[in-house]
Amino acid sequence: MSEQLLTSSSEHPAGPVAERFAERIRAREEREHSPLATPSYPPQRQREEPDCGLRTPFQRDRDRIVHCKAFRRLKYKTQVFVSPAGDHYRTRLTHTLEVTQISRTVARALRLNEDLVEAIGLGHDLGHPPFGHVGEDALDRCLSERFGLSFMHHEHSLRVVDTLERDGLGLNLTAPVRDGIVSHSGRSRPPATLEGKIVRLMDRVAYINHDIDDAVRAGLLAPADLPENPIEVLGTTGPQRIDTLVHDLVEHSEEAGDIVQGETIGSAMAELRTFMFERVYLGPEATREHEKIRLVVRSLFDHYCAHPEEIPGSIPPGELPRRVTDHLAGMTDRFCIRTFEALSVPVAFAP
Repeated sequence: MSEQLLTSSSEHPAGPVAERFAERIRAREEREHSPLATPSYPPQRQREEPDCGLRTPFQRDRDRIVHCKAFRRLKYKTQVFVSPAGDHYRTRLTHTLEVTQISRTVARALRLNEDLVEAIGLGHDLGHPPFGHVGEDALDRCLSERFGLSFMHHEHSLRVVDTLERDGLGLNLTAPVRDGIVSHSGRSRPPATLEGKIVRLMDRVAYINHDIDDAVRAGLLAPADLPENPIEVLGTTGPQRIDTLVHDLVEHSEEAGDIVQGETIGSAMAELRTFMFERVYLGPEATREHEKIRLVVRSLFDHYCAHPEEIPGSIPPGELPRRVTDHLAGMTDRFCIRTFEALSVPVAFAP
């Protein structure tokens, strides 16, 4: 059942299961969760609303995220490789699912709130613009040069769930989920919950390892190219490395009462990340299309600034920079390219 169908469940007479649900969840969490876990009740929403009798507040947030339009658009947004020819490259959606799955494993091992981790993981990249971090940088440059403003995808992810979804009403998510979404990036303040800290670190664990897999598939790397020391420490395959990183994190976090890595494993992961930036993220093969992407984003940005009447009515009212940003950041890669072609290519020559 969709969240739209379930939101009205509190309007119906509660049966015996629904009447006891919240009490049973509270008792289970008190019995099984770590004292450091974030409790599911009471919900902390910006707008008060009746609880669902069959889902915790965090489960309800999860459902709202999964059924929202921004989540569906992640399927056609770049992770690293723009419009890859193969079917097995990661997208922003598959990255989101991998982050969420690994994060739940960590939360379960540490007896933290899996439902909260899941909701944060599924929602953390909803505000990512088209073309991955290259598109993010291009949009940020446009805003900075023309309006003295900035764009960061983690902040826009919060705007998506707070304002843009449901025709401007937002999803009315709980405070811990909103905090985890806006603070998942290394450029943001630290999360307020341990569950949020898990997603923030597992986001990095996931993308480093699945990007290695995609780079090898694309022929940008051979397994022998990977730096010797971190591979020797973490493992020769992606699953081995993720397993090593998760076990290390769980053991050190349990001892510290926080979400922390061991020095040896953390250093190996940092070294592998540095290698990926040098060879893949900023390497010549991956960056050969970057200038074209910046041209597309800048052209559309300038066009909508000059023609705000062409911004769809689904974008909420507001100042011009905000509305242009909301429209561009919501585009998928393919929609962005089609829009650019429609504005740039004469109709007679359009594909």
